[in-house]
Amino acid sequence: MTSDSWASSSDSRRRMLANRGRDTTPERQVRSALHRRGFRFFVDRWVIADGVRTRPDLLFPRRRLAVYIDGCFWHRCPQHATDPKANSSYWGPKLEANVARDRRATIALETGGWTVLRFWEHEDPHDVASSIETALGAPRPGSAMIRDAGA
Repeated sequence: MTSDSWASSSDSRRRMLANRGRDTTPERQVRSALHRRGFRFFVDRWVIADGVRTRPDLLFPRRRLAVYIDGCFWHRCPQHATDPKANSSYWGPKLEANVARDRRATIALETGGWTVLRFWEHEDPHDVASSIETALGAPRPGSAMIRDAGA
């Protein structure tokens, strides 16, 4: 066992350190689909709403739309969440804290007048992009071909 309280082995530690906080494959696929549709957005940008700091995966500030693409393990997907068997006294509370943080961020943003969309990493990127496009609405008459959503 390593000296880290969360890693049950050196292999486990290496795998956990390799997890990315941004630019995951599902995020990149959704961003690519939106970009091909002409949307522009901010990536991984801080927002403070109702005293809570959060970093949505995609941000459309002029439309006040925050998008999160949550990993099934880290955010406890009802379909795919697993309970780690090794070091469960650490991981159980850690994962529940992630869910509670997600809830606080959503409530704070919505209280601040934002629309919040949350998707799971296993959802089809094109379906996710279509949902985001619907939430953003049709382009305004006379707007440029590329829809500037706050960039």
